[in-house]
Amino acid sequence: MPGMKYVSTRGDAPALDFADVTLTGLAADGGLYVPEEWPVLDADAIRALRGLDYVETAVRVMQPFVSSDLTEADLRNLCRAAYDGFDHAAVTPLRQLDADQWLLELFHGPTLAFKDVALQLLGRLFEQFLSGAGRQLTVVGATSGDTGSAAIHALAGLDSVDVFMMHPKGRISDVQRRQMTTVMAPNVHNMAINGSFDDAQAHVKRMFRDPQLRGFEISAVNSINWARLMAQVVYYFYAAVRLGAPERKIAFSVPTGNFGDVFAGYVAHRMGLPVERLIVATNVNDILHRALSAGDYSAGAVTPTASPSMDIQVSSNFERLLFEMAGRDGARVRTMMESFDSERRLSLPADMRARAALFSSARIDADQMALALRWAREDADMLIDPHTAIGLAAARAASGRKDLPAGTPIVTLATAHPAKFAEAVERAAGERPRTPERIAGLMDREERFQELAADYETVRDFVASRARPRAAHAETL
Repeated sequence: MPGMKYVSTRGDAPALDFADVTLTGLAADGGLYVPEEWPVLDADAIRALRGLDYVETAVRVMQPFVSSDLTEADLRNLCRAAYDGFDHAAVTPLRQLDADQWLLELFHGPTLAFKDVALQLLGRLFEQFLSGAGRQLTVVGATSGDTGSAAIHALAGLDSVDVFMMHPKGRISDVQRRQMTTVMAPNVHNMAINGSFDDAQAHVKRMFRDPQLRGFEISAVNSINWARLMAQVVYYFYAAVRLGAPERKIAFSVPTGNFGDVFAGYVAHRMGLPVERLIVATNVNDILHRALSAGDYSAGAVTPTASPSMDIQVSSNFERLLFEMAGRDGARVRTMMESFDSERRLSLPADMRARAALFSSARIDADQMALALRWAREDADMLIDPHTAIGLAAARAASGRKDLPAGTPIVTLATAHPAKFAEAVERAAGERPRTPERIAGLMDREERFQELAADYETVRDFVASRARPRAAHAETL
């Protein structure tokens, strides 16, 4: 039986198997790869996930996506290696807040953020597919805070991978920055650009199509990489079966910036998980809320907030949902994205929005975020970070408005440990979160990064002058 193939959202790039799509990242036509068709787990298969640990759940959920290139045993070994270093046996434990509200803690990995769940696996997939191949990968990434540190910790020291990570100078927390810039591995290069995350993300996408970088094999660790998004699907299943799936529907509230995490919930739904609602929780950088609630996908200036990982106006993964909303018509998506690139706005017609009925959205401002953070501390005896507080505020608002059937559990994705945003948490909750052992002494370590102008040519030339060409190891074969 042939394995899964992946196609571009813009319909004009070759279909790839799992290994190639993992190493490629962005499609040649500028689109994002998605499975040619969605695999489905029936009710019995979902029911059989009950009682399984996280690794076994991951194997069963991800195997349909990887079968062309990995055996079940290979996948199991990779998952065990990826999650062995997490500091909770459940990997992504659930915690109850009240009768209907739950938190799914996704911050028990090495950098204390949800990105570890996917990137610890992605790093091992890179190793698996590059081993003995004589290929040199140049990984370029943009981070609004957590992707960079998670990717660097997953890839630092790998001989076949060079890592170039951009972050917007002064717009991420000190902990987030230092988790990247204190890693001294020779294959890691940090860039602080004098611009926004959206600027950095645009540079990453442009590098994939730049003829001056043709000598390098460019890949991605941002959630434009399908393999990273695939790994995030697992924890939706893991949480839902513990709350009664498939017999019971579950709602999820997701703090959302680049749309990858919540799109993973959509994938879980397409695979058969009984998802009642996906709540897209944004801060005041609310392009996704406007798009889903009013069809207004228009980018403005980024407003810095206490939830910097969500300070985004152009959400890359929204293109994957547009592809589904457009009936998987790649030509239509290509036309829409070309228009958006030039005009910085799109109007989403009613026929497309009808295909996104699973989603609702909420715009949470600074006061609402602080109130939710304080409620978690005072009423549930739990400190949470500002991003999680935005998700919780949206979840409680949905419950309070009776937007969901009575008794529907709402799981808020807790995306980062509160210690990564200690000052903001202390301001809202009146208590400073403890510093986990993983980051003890972080503020005393030496930093290494290059400050760059936000223009593309400056960033590209920095990468080109330090990356190793695609065939760097060919002479050793």
